[in-house]
Amino acid sequence: MIVIDMHLDLAMNALNWNRDLKKPVVAIRADEAGMPEKGRAANTVAFPEMRAGDMAVCSATLLARENPKGTTRLDFRAAEMAYGFAMGCLAYYRQLEAEGICRIITDWPGLQRQVADWESRGRDQTPLGFIISMEGADPIVSPDQVPQWYVAGLRVVSLVHYGVSRYAHGTGAPGGLTPLGKPMLQALQAAGMILDVTHLADESFFQALEIFDGPILASHNNCRALVPGDRQFTDEQIKLIVARGGVIGTACDNWMLYPNYVRLQTPRELISLKDVVDHIDHVCHLAGNAQHSAIGTDLDGGYGTEQSPSDLDTIADLQKIPALLRQRGYVEADVQAIMYGNWLRLFREAWAPAE
Repeated sequence: MIVIDMHLDLAMNALNWNRDLKKPVVAIRADEAGMPEKGRAANTVAFPEMRAGDMAVCSATLLARENPKGTTRLDFRAAEMAYGFAMGCLAYYRQLEAEGICRIITDWPGLQRQVADWESRGRDQTPLGFIISMEGADPIVSPDQVPQWYVAGLRVVSLVHYGVSRYAHGTGAPGGLTPLGKPMLQALQAAGMILDVTHLADESFFQALEIFDGPILASHNNCRALVPGDRQFTDEQIKLIVARGGVIGTACDNWMLYPNYVRLQTPRELISLKDVVDHIDHVCHLAGNAQHSAIGTDLDGGYGTEQSPSDLDTIADLQKIPALLRQRGYVEADVQAIMYGNWLRLFREAWAPAE
């Protein structure tokens, strides 16, 4: 079955982690053998495995934070530095497109063509489809720079990652929008961007939905009712996204799947793809249908198999999810909607509303 995954940090893995994603997962693991850093020699994502798992389309991210005090590979001491790195990530995707490895998708005809080619020509004859998204808007130095990014191919933007960005408070940092938050949301809407509400602190979340009237999604977010914490959505937030026609991609990061998870301590064997389906199922029950839940794995988002479900060795194992959904009583049309159809519907409505 075709899969659409709305959150993969591919450029981060290639440029921050120095991974050649054209190699199979096993070869990347061999390259990293002996490296002590968390997640090394334990990756799950590479282009061959994406093809093997029938991933016709994904959201390929740009991720760089302005954080003068930060020491991680994602942190830059000034916004123009974050801008430069994100543009470098975009250049990486463009080079992949030049080599025929991917297609950068920017409109509804392009997305239609990608899926049609994948179905008719097959996964081995069709480039991977990339929708470019930005996780945390720090690389957009000011709201008036949004049109430049749109022309460059960016189509989905979240305001913040962890902590506080130029525009909003995010995970681990309670608070509302910054003074630049409202003008940024207005600029995003004027340009035709889709707003990703993932990682927003609760106050920022509610403020953003009051200001932004355009299409919204949550690329990789789970349910607070199942796993407490400000990284997850409350039932109220999920219902608001549903009411706006949005879609929520369920993430495969174990700490978002298991209550009281302790990194590098909680046994991986306690978590499986059944827990992923629990979050999908919870969204569906709140929505009253299967039209608002989907896949947004965040696999290899700074971790590897040590923090992924125990029955997932590579991203190709997402093909196990349809059978688990059928076991829960989901009919085939709903399984297809969750695996790819709901994302298609959202982008059709966002990019071709007249249809």
